[in-house]
Amino acid sequence: MRYWEDFEIGAIERYGAYEVTEAEIVEFATAYDPLPFHVDPEAAKDSPYGALTAPGLLTCAIFMRLLVDHLLLDAASLGSPGVDSVRWTQPVYAGDTLSVRQEALSKRVLESRPEMGLIKNRFEVLNQNDELVCEIASNGLFRRRESPGAPA
Repeated sequence: MRYWEDFEIGAIERYGAYEVTEAEIVEFATAYDPLPFHVDPEAAKDSPYGALTAPGLLTCAIFMRLLVDHLLLDAASLGSPGVDSVRWTQPVYAGDTLSVRQEALSKRVLESRPEMGLIKNRFEVLNQNDELVCEIASNGLFRRRESPGAPA
């Protein structure tokens, strides 16, 4: 179990290998972002992207899956008070394999809730060529191992 104390500022972790499929791009986009370059491979050929591309929010959902599998399921995670920013820097195509680079930027104990701490992270979602496709600045809340009111 990973607690707030276990995160080191400046520490960098790399994880994940998720191959994006055409079927999931079309399924997700049909439900939530049905622009032609997300749902129609033929129409996408005439778009500025030249091929079917994943919606940005699908990229974020894949990132979240990688984060949960690598870290959050085995951590004293208490959720997140929010995301500071999300930037999509280039398209994600069917067949791309995504991974994550995570850097802990800062951390502090919450004054109002000393049993938990906040960690600010920068996440980079990279494709198989190590090219940045998405950058996310986010905050995570984690239980402290040693704090007033912490469970024994």
